[in-house]
Amino acid sequence: MTPEVRRAVRYARERKAADLAVLDLRHLSAATDFFVIATGRSDIQVRAIAEHILDSAKRDGSRPDHVEGLKEGRWVLLDYIDHVVHVFHPAVRDFYRLEALWGDARSTVLEDA
Repeated sequence: MTPEVRRAVRYARERKAADLAVLDLRHLSAATDFFVIATGRSDIQVRAIAEHILDSAKRDGSRPDHVEGLKEGRWVLLDYIDHVVHVFHPAVRDFYRLEALWGDARSTVLEDA
């Protein structure tokens, strides 16, 4: 994992994100190197996690290339080019099942803090 990915995980934990996982896509995709996947327990928490990651990364000098879903708070995507952070509402994460979709990726499941 890169330092930026480790920081994104730390920032998600600071807002009590659940079910954190990191998928290593370097050997599978040219689009990005890592997915950071996290779950918030409500739309409000999903937005809070994503906003905290955005604000904290900005203070570190890192700005996303693209942000989607922040207003709705169901699935927020923060694209930092070399890593993409996905913050899901539980029902949306269960529906899209990114870990299964990218089943060939090396996965690191992180224990809830």
